[in-house]
Amino acid sequence: MPQFNTDRLVTIGRSALYFEDYVLSMQYFNQVINTKPYLYEPWFYRAVAKYYLDDFSGAESDCSEAIERNPYVVGLYELRGLSRIRQENYDGAIADYTRALKYEPENRMLWHNRVLCRIHKKDYDAALADIDTVLTRWSNYAQGYSMRAEIYLHQKDTVRAIEALDKSLEIDPYDGGTWAVRAVMSLTASKWQEAETYLDKAIHLVPKQSGNYINRALARVNRNNLRGAMADYDTALDLEPNNFLGHYNRGLLRAQVGDDNRAITDFDFVLDLEPDNVMALFNRALLLDKTGDLRGAIRDYTKVIKEFPNFWTGLQYRAACYRRLGMVKQAEADEFRVYKAQLYKHLYGAQPRLNKEQLRKRSDVDPDKYNQLVVADEQEVEHEYESEYRGRVQNHKVDMAFLPMFELSYEQHRTEVKPYMAYDRQVDAYNQNIPAADHIYINCNPTVLDEKKSAHYFAYIDSLSVVISRTVDNNDVNSRLLLNRAVAYSVTQNFAAAIEDLTACLREDSTLSMAYWQRAVCQWKQNEFDASQGDDVTLKMANVNDDFTHAILYNDQCAYLYYNRANVYASRKDYARAIDDYTRALEVDRNLAEAYYNRGIARLLSEKTVEGLEDLSKAGELGLYMSYSVIKKYRK
Repeated sequence: MPQFNTDRLVTIGRSALYFEDYVLSMQYFNQVINTKPYLYEPWFYRAVAKYYLDDFSGAESDCSEAIERNPYVVGLYELRGLSRIRQENYDGAIADYTRALKYEPENRMLWHNRVLCRIHKKDYDAALADIDTVLTRWSNYAQGYSMRAEIYLHQKDTVRAIEALDKSLEIDPYDGGTWAVRAVMSLTASKWQEAETYLDKAIHLVPKQSGNYINRALARVNRNNLRGAMADYDTALDLEPNNFLGHYNRGLLRAQVGDDNRAITDFDFVLDLEPDNVMALFNRALLLDKTGDLRGAIRDYTKVIKEFPNFWTGLQYRAACYRRLGMVKQAEADEFRVYKAQLYKHLYGAQPRLNKEQLRKRSDVDPDKYNQLVVADEQEVEHEYESEYRGRVQNHKVDMAFLPMFELSYEQHRTEVKPYMAYDRQVDAYNQNIPAADHIYINCNPTVLDEKKSAHYFAYIDSLSVVISRTVDNNDVNSRLLLNRAVAYSVTQNFAAAIEDLTACLREDSTLSMAYWQRAVCQWKQNEFDASQGDDVTLKMANVNDDFTHAILYNDQCAYLYYNRANVYASRKDYARAIDDYTRALEVDRNLAEAYYNRGIARLLSEKTVEGLEDLSKAGELGLYMSYSVIKKYRK
């Protein structure tokens, strides 16, 4: 295979990687590896794909192969180190970072990650030595002081930990994680108001971290702000529905304010997670007792007493239930056990109030602490390893991002609710003249290909290539074949080849709107990838706009073309023109939910808040339910 072809395959694979088509990208890298196994790059990029697919063992293996071929590339050690971390092989990761630091001793990210590995290993002296080096070289590195504080906390040196955290916040007051750690220290010291203030800042900066809401709820309960605490538990459970502490503590709080039935629901949920949790069982028993489900209460009391035979409070409550059911013999047996022990002479029949003065650790299973709020055994710091291999490949998506363009595809469009056929009269007319297997659809949610689908499209491209090579005289047939192959190339992320076919197609028929449409989309995606590599795509972006304008010229009743051109304007922050084109799209198709959504975002970014929220509401009404989360966040 010529060098040009292998280079191009690597480039196409990297493009597929960028657009998160990881399985497809591996197909391209496999072809290069099979042809030229001595190149390190395809091994490395295949490792990246495996890393994003959570195949950390496979990623480590491919990195090792790449290192054998070129042991001087720091990125190889970085990715293998991250893969080893995800497999909890901290020794191996430390070895990788140590090797990489020989080549790039000024790479702060490598120092950062090695420190975190040493913390995981509980090698605090070595971690402190690394931190000292980091802070000597980068004295204003806020996260370095945060890591130093964490080490001091592990060493039970609270005073120095607070000093380090305060220094970190002085340098970078916008790190929500550091404010959260500082708040935990205030909670531990029972400084409730201080803790709430710190958590307010943490939540403002990191609004989707459920643990911060749960911790703030603890502070609020101890400051008698029960309404605020309840709101925090509700938000935490919206973010993390299976959170044990959230359900348990909200159940206690609901019980205190007399919301017994919903408190029972919370404890039901806790017991679904942990059926043998005696603390939750006893609290549910009290609530069932109070709401009149005496047999259910007895069932739960019995499970607790079986686990703790000398839990006199439980025996008293169970005895009271037996008496109310007329089961005198069983009641007297329980009462005699209590009387005989002469312990815990409580008045039974009234549930004690929530003991907010004390907190119990989750592992503390003392039934007499049943009415205390629960905290985690150890407030773990969420480690964030520095790397470009975190989150999405693009690493630039924001919550208020515009929805992508509509393109021609072999896959049917799918919304969040149900699939539907996106319709355009020219696409429909085109499909009337070709076999059903070759039908083209309109899609703005391209399918991520698995290995089977990738193989299918590669085979389809090959079959079209054979037919195209034999068809030279019939322009209509040739343009159709080129368009179909271009769409197949698009699906397999080979945008350069797709653009070549579409350009040839337009030479055959310069009025084919669909070819301008697809060429614009392919060029747009190619530009996005090229820009991520540092290339200037200004002129190429003008070509995209020009193609959409030509496509509209030959098909002015296609809503998707106005929508796509609006996306081009929006990417340039030319929101006025974008809003005009979204509006024209909606004049053609008033049910195009994506146009309402994107126009709503454009209006919000233009500070037209009322109109923007109205558009998002309409998009939600039409099935784009993600718009409601944007509305909720923006209104907050």
